[in-house]
Amino acid sequence: MDPFLLIERDGPVVIARFNRPAERNAISEVEHSEAIVDFCRQMVRDTSVRAIVLTGEGKAFCAGGNVKNMADRAGMFGGSPYEIRNSYRTSVQMIGPALMELEVPMIAAINGPAIGLGLDISCMCDIRLMADTAVVAESYVKLGIIPGGGGGWLLPRLIGPQRANIMTLTGDAIDAKTALEYGLVAEVLPADKLMDRALELATKIAANPGHATRMAKRLMREGADMKLATLLEMAASYQSMAHYTQDHHEAIAAFLGKRAPEFNDK
Repeated sequence: MDPFLLIERDGPVVIARFNRPAERNAISEVEHSEAIVDFCRQMVRDTSVRAIVLTGEGKAFCAGGNVKNMADRAGMFGGSPYEIRNSYRTSVQMIGPALMELEVPMIAAINGPAIGLGLDISCMCDIRLMADTAVVAESYVKLGIIPGGGGGWLLPRLIGPQRANIMTLTGDAIDAKTALEYGLVAEVLPADKLMDRALELATKIAANPGHATRMAKRLMREGADMKLATLLEMAASYQSMAHYTQDHHEAIAAFLGKRAPEFNDK
């Protein structure tokens, strides 16, 4: 069977695509979750990767869980309540920590519906761009279940509790214009321009030293739950390491020499 994630690389930029277009890129098998977690591990190890674009093959970004599997009580939706709980904990609930711990900047290019877990995964990315034809939904309650992959933690932090409550408790989808108004996405693009813009941003990010963007991302992620004094201590430690990198010295030399820098991820 084809891999669940299609991986392409252009220099320091990696493009990852959910690859089950016939199933709207639904995530219902343990192997799907493991593919995402393994991908994150690879990106952590490869310090030459400086930016990632995540999108979906076909017409959807990711439709969340496979409703047919739910109806059949198959895969992770089968077994006793204890077995289902353990299935969640050892599959889809591994995705959130893996993506949240990933220091490489990641852009979600929401090319089509991002539903349930699909929306939650996009919320774990650093920047969200959305096609003007796409919709997103925190739709769990419409299926009689709850946000099981981290949406209950993520969405209120991104768009505030009131709008998160509307999305979560109604389960209704919102269009791209509303997602932009909510601050859920950074930009809305014509569908045929979405990947061009995502790659443009990824290339701009990747033009900077990888150690700086990775640590800057980590600083912002951790800072959301820190006091200022604690964040400043963390920043001082990171800054001391950054000052000793070859790429920092190259950046200074290029700036003073009025030339383009050449970074080597050291």
